[in-house]
Amino acid sequence: MCVTLIGGMDRLKPEYMAAAKEGGHSLKCISRNERNFVEKIGNPDAVIVFTNKISHEAKRKAMQLARSRNIPIHMVHSCGVSSLRECLRSS
Repeated sequence: MCVTLIGGMDRLKPEYMAAAKEGGHSLKCISRNERNFVEKIGNPDAVIVFTNKISHEAKRKAMQLARSRNIPIHMVHSCGVSSLRECLRSS
């Protein structure tokens, strides 16, 4: 399963990737609203948004994209590795 993670902390990216790999998922991390943000999200099987580390605009864009493509989206306030693991289990 391919998952896109939006938000989170740059320093935890290796741990996010390892947690996803443990669960048998491939993970793409986007830490902030950048140029071509929507294109970078791609066409994943699910989107996870860590809402405490991302701008309102980036959250809005991610939600619009996920809804338009019928992609499941999970909004999580915490940005810890354990929160990511829990989301991946429920996906």
